[in-house]
Amino acid sequence: MAQPLLDNWTSQDFDTVEQGVLVARHRLADTGLFDDDALAEIIDNHPAADLSINTMGVDPGKFDWREGERNGVSGRELLQLVRDGQLWINCRKMLVHQPEYARAINQVYDEIEAGKHGFKAEQRSANLLISSPTAWVPYHVDMPINMLWHIRGAKRVWIYPHFDQRFAPAQVLEKVCSGEWSEEIPYNNSFDRYALVFDAQPGQVITWPQLAPHRVRNLEGLNVSLSTEHKNARARRRLNVHNANHLLRTKFGLACKSIEADGPVAHAKQALARAYRLAGKFVGKEKEQFVYPKTFIVDPDAPHGYRLKEGVESEVVAPHEELELAGV
Repeated sequence: MAQPLLDNWTSQDFDTVEQGVLVARHRLADTGLFDDDALAEIIDNHPAADLSINTMGVDPGKFDWREGERNGVSGRELLQLVRDGQLWINCRKMLVHQPEYARAINQVYDEIEAGKHGFKAEQRSANLLISSPTAWVPYHVDMPINMLWHIRGAKRVWIYPHFDQRFAPAQVLEKVCSGEWSEEIPYNNSFDRYALVFDAQPGQVITWPQLAPHRVRNLEGLNVSLSTEHKNARARRRLNVHNANHLLRTKFGLACKSIEADGPVAHAKQALARAYRLAGKFVGKEKEQFVYPKTFIVDPDAPHGYRLKEGVESEVVAPHEELELAGV
C-alpha cells in the first residue's frame, strides 16, 4: 500500500476543503519527482503545446504578464534561466502527459475523497509550476476549484474574500466565466487590508473556495508547485450561473444579481447556459477563449532570461483594460 501523501490531516482540514481557506501539510516532495533532474526531464519531454513560458516583468506594481517562445533551450538550461531570471514555466495537463505524476496527484485527491464525506474531485487536472525566486502572478480568479501544493522555495499568497462585490464584481466574474476576459481581473492595493496572507513553505498545500480572488509573489529560491484543479456538480453549476447571467445581461438586457449555485433558479440558469453552448456548437459559432500572444523569446544572454520580439510594444495592457479601452 502506498504511503499517505497527506500529512496528518485533521477532520477539520478535510471539512474546510472547498468551504474556506485551508493550509495543511503534504509529502509530495518525498516522491522524488521534483528534484532538478526530474524537472529538467519534464521540461524536455512535455508536449510543447502544453508547456508555456511566461514572464511578469520586474516591477510588481505594473502589469507585464507575457507569454514567450522557448527558442530551443534545453530543459536543464531553461531551469537555470528560471533560477537566475524572471520566468514562469507552466507544464499543463500533467495527468494526461506524465503518468508518474498523475499517480501522485490522483492519490492526494483519492485521500481527500476518503477523508471528506460527500467530496468528489471530478474533471481533475494539474499544472506543474516552476518559477523564479522573485516571480509573481497578478490578481486573478480560477474557474475550477484550485489547490496549490507547494514543494520548493517560498512564496506569499494573498487570498481575498470570495463572492464579495468589492473584490470581484458579478459582471467581472461573468466576463471571466464566459471567456470574454482572461482570469486576471482589476486590482487595487487597497484590497490588501482584507486579504488573508500566507507564506507558503515546502510541504504545504493552500486551497480556497472557488472563484476567490488571489495573487502570488515568490519570496526566495527556485519555486516549484503543483496547481491542481477539479470540478464537481456544484462547481460546474456555479460557473454556468455566471455564464447564464452574462447571457441574460448581454443578449436580453436582464440584470440578474443572484449568483447562488443552489436551488431551482440556479438549475434553470445552468440549463440555459448549456443550451446556449450547444446551440453555438451546432451552428459553428463557439466563443473563442482569450489567449496571450507570444511576445518574447527565451534568450540565455539577455537580462532576466528573455528578450522581446522585434516590433513588440514594451508596455503591456492588462486584458480587461484593453477590452475596456476598446469599448467592449
